[in-house]
Amino acid sequence: MLKKFDVLDRINSTGAILIVRLDSGEEALEVSRAAVAGGIRALEITLSVPGALDVIRTLSTEFADQGIVVGAGTVLDSEAAFASIQAGARMLVSPNLNPAMIATANRYQAVTVSGAYTPTEIVATMEAGADIVKLFPTDVIGPDYVKTVLAPLPQAPILPAGGATPENVKSWFDAGVVGVGVGSYITKAARVDGDYRRVTRAAETFLSAISEARS
Repeated sequence: MLKKFDVLDRINSTGAILIVRLDSGEEALEVSRAAVAGGIRALEITLSVPGALDVIRTLSTEFADQGIVVGAGTVLDSEAAFASIQAGARMLVSPNLNPAMIATANRYQAVTVSGAYTPTEIVATMEAGADIVKLFPTDVIGPDYVKTVLAPLPQAPILPAGGATPENVKSWFDAGVVGVGVGSYITKAARVDGDYRRVTRAAETFLSAISEARS
């Protein structure tokens, strides 16, 4: 089992969490495997995926010796948090702040990426004990918002969720984020023809863009 420090290290080393929100458990498994082959080290399997807990259980077993972080997304309460941890999740992601979810995660030393939007919500999320603040939603804001928020709150570990591409990822890191959540750019890359090697290549391209942005 990955320790909490190791999970945070995997997220920090790549600067990315892959958000796997797909229509079937089978597709989620194939996409996750292909993305890991492309260098992804942190997976968020949203609980909206059919059979999500089985997907988490399968991936956490397959990648047990590879240092891959398998996490659960859309974890709204303590019950879902405990079920996800029992299935093997070492990271819990939520779109909102639920202190009971964070408390459960901390009890079992799973990393939390908890949703917030306004400065008040961001501070409340940190006070509740979240490890990373998930900025959500991001489709109505951009890097300038992060830069503005971090001016009075430079200690906030912000990770925007969704909408990140190789073309815009540098602007997010320049604004001061600790990482980004990426979804469809990678997860839906194979839908053109069913070739999951497209997912692997998309992951490689995205992570290369992050590396360049950080340097």
